[in-house]
Formats: sequence, structure tokens, C-alpha cells
Amino acid sequence: MNDTESARILVVDDEESMRRFLTILLEKEGHVVTCLRSGGEALARLQQESCDVLITDLRMPGMSGVELLEKARELDPTLPVIVLTAFASEASSVDAMAKGAFQYVEKKAKNDEINLVVKNALSMRRLQSENLVLKTQLKTTHNERKIVGTSDEMAKVFKMVDRVAATDATILIHGESGTGKELIAREIHYRSHRSNGPFVSINCGALPKDLLESNLFGHIRGSFTGAIKDQQGLFTVSENGTFFLDEVGEMTAATQVKLLRALQEREIIPVGGTKPIKINVRLIAATNADLEREVAEGRFRTDLFYRLNVIPISLPPLRSRRDDIPLLVDHFLRRFAQGEPKKISRDALESLMRYDWPGNVRELENVIERAVILNDGGPVEQVDLPEKVVQGPSRKGRLVIDTPCLTLDELEREYITKVLQYTSWQKKRASEILGINPSTLYRKLLSWGMAEKGEGGADDPTGDSLEAGASDSTPNEVLRDLDRAA
Repeated sequence: MNDTESARILVVDDEESMRRFLTILLEKEGHVVTCLRSGGEALARLQQESCDVLITDLRMPGMSGVELLEKARELDPTLPVIVLTAFASEASSVDAMAKGAFQYVEKKAKNDEINLVVKNALSMRRLQSENLVLKTQLKTTHNERKIVGTSDEMAKVFKMVDRVAATDATILIHGESGTGKELIAREIHYRSHRSNGPFVSINCGALPKDLLESNLFGHIRGSFTGAIKDQQGLFTVSENGTFFLDEVGEMTAATQVKLLRALQEREIIPVGGTKPIKINVRLIAATNADLEREVAEGRFRTDLFYRLNVIPISLPPLRSRRDDIPLLVDHFLRRFAQGEPKKISRDALESLMRYDWPGNVRELENVIERAVILNDGGPVEQVDLPEKVVQGPSRKGRLVIDTPCLTLDELEREYITKVLQYTSWQKKRASEILGINPSTLYRKLLSWGMAEKGEGGADDPTGDSLEAGASDSTPNEVLRDLDRAA
């Protein structure tokens, strides 16, 4: 379950009027409600399929609400159970809380009170589920999702990761959505002395602002409506490990103050608490916003920005490192083809090389997964790609390479050679058209034994001596002309 999905709520009560009332109330909030009249029926349902919240009456014929609570939590320890009671003071309500109920609600409670308890239960369910599987998923995820790239831009990032991983310095990663900010944070964690500790992450923009502070720092019982017991925050959960705060610019001013204190004093105070708790956590923050502008416009604290920005790492968008696209395509093809060799046609790769990738590596990953699913066998073709990717930045024609299906290295070499021939081997101009760094182009030519071709020569990797004669056409115009010439 996530914040955008409808929650699946199971209501158990022997009174038809109560079942009806809760169904109407909760369905208005967008939830999917299933109603049953006995604990036995509910337990049988839970053994077949899960739900996100269980709401049960305490007193029912046969299996009581407390018995259902115990058996339901044996099946799913993270399932929040809300118990309904006629009187909050009755002993069975207290017994239910002692046995792990999330909260009890009086049947005469107002609609808003019931909705708030359900909302808090859903938030806690999500966090507890994440924490329960966190340690077992981390290293598996780290091994499966590696960072791919040999471009100069990514080489700088890797070099910075190497230098800072062993330290405890706070890091601020900046990059557009989909560039791999969390992958970089995980890489830093697993190269650090904290690698045996937890890696905990939270997206500050994914939670309601009034719940973010409680999730970060924890809360004390009774500190707000729905806080029926003490709850650890994620700073405490990530003790001796790394805490990754994604989209840190989405914090409210009040939460920014508490985060600043955590960084300065290395201690936190739970919501509603007075006693500070010492923490031993390495913080890595990330944002796709311009935090310096946010500071200048008064939306982000200056002192917090400088506390976070001790070591900045900037991730380049995919359009700025197009020479990594063939490597990424090959990586994703291997992953999604489930071990079977999978190639891509020249036309399809040309389309991928031209597209500007506003969603960056995440978008490319989704496109390749879609292509593998839609492909009927053989190499991935243009027809397997979304129309917007095939059309690219210019809808007029495409570069044609009259060769059979090639390996990625052969196709890349063929493509670069075509552009170099068009520019009369002016390497700097060709690198601009290709969207890659001139030194990257030279390294590729050197590896192919082609560095001395053209007037630039082996000692002129950028072709600067020919720049005065270069065409004034834009890269898209050049590709269009290449299409026509082909």
C-alpha cells in the first residue's frame, strides 16, 4: 500500500447498523471496505487475503474481538487493529490495548475522530511494514540495482563517492527526478564503516506535513490525537547506520528547526517529549529543487542549508551523458530479459539516443521494461518503444544505418562514425552533435584505433584546429540532414 492507493479495510461487527455506518463513512474517504459479522469469518478471510486495517467490535458471539486481534496479529504482526467499544473504560478495551491493538474507538465517536484514527493507522502500517523488511531487502536491492556509467560526468560522481564514503560527513545530493540519488546514497552507505547498520530512507514529500515530524523524531503517548503509545522515529530506527532524507526541501519551517538541532547537537526530542535522545546517525539528504534559491526566497533555512551542504554531489541528467545510454540499455535488457540474451535493433537504439529523457534513468528503465514485455521475440524494435521516444526531439526523419542487427558496441561505433564523416572528422563538433564530452569521444576512437583519422590527428582529441570551419547548424538540424543524406 502507498499514499495514493485506496486502503483495504476489513470491518467486523455483529450489528448490521454499525457495519453499514462504517462502510458509508470509509468509502467516502476512498477506501475499499469489506464487512463481516463474526470473528471466525474474519479470520478465514485474513488467511486467504490481507488487508491494510482491521476494525473489529470487542463483544461478538463466538470469537471475541480480543481473540480476533491476537490471531490476526499472528498472521500479520504489522496489521493495525482498531477495536470498537461501547465504553472506553471497560476492562476488555484495556486488555485489547495491552495485546497490541492500535487504538480503541467508542461507537459514539464523531466521524472525523474515526477517520483520523484510520488515517494514523494506515501511516503506521506503511512505516512498520517498511521497517520489518528493511534489513533483509537492503543488500539484495543494493546488489541488483547498481550504478551504471562510464561517462566523464559519472566518473566525477564516482570519484567523489570514493572520497567521502569512509567519512561521517553530511552529504547533499542534487539531481533531477530519476537520476539515481538514492542509489548513490546506498552506495555511500555500503562503502562506509556503517555498512552493517541500517540504511533507512524517507521521502519528505510523500507524507502529510503534519505526520512527517512524528515519523522523523518519534512521539510520546498522548502528544496528539491518535498517539496512544510511545513511538520511535526513523532517526532512532537508523541508529548506527545511514538516514537518507529525500526531497528535504519539502519540510515545513518547524520541522527544519528540529532537523537543524539534530545535526548540531546530535540529539532529537520526540513530539510531545522534553528529554533529548542522543543519536549516532550519518545523514544524507537529497533534493531536485534549487535549495539556494529556496534560501534566497525565504522558504528554506540558511543555517540548515549549510549544515546539509557540507559535501555536495551533483548528479547529471541522462541527456548530459548520452554515451552512457547504450550501457544502461544493455544493463536493463539483461535484468528484464531474465537471463536470456536480448539485443536491440539499430533503429530502436537510435531513438533512445535521441530522446531527451525528462524522467532520466528511471524513465529509461521503465521504457526498457515495457519494451521487453511487448516484444514478441528477437531484438527490441522501435515498435516496442513509446511513440514519444520514437518521435524524439525532431519528428522529421531519422538517421539510417544500412547494417544488420549489431552489438551495442558495433552500433555505437557505426553511429559515431556517421556523425564524424558528416563533420569531416571535426571531433569537437561531432561531440556536440552526439551530446558527449570531447575527451570521451577521443577515448572511444582510441580504443577503436581511429584516433588519428581526420585532420585533427591523435594529438588533437577535440579537433579544435578545425573548429573555425565547423557548420553553424544545430545538432537537431545536423541529424535531420544526415537523415536526408541517408
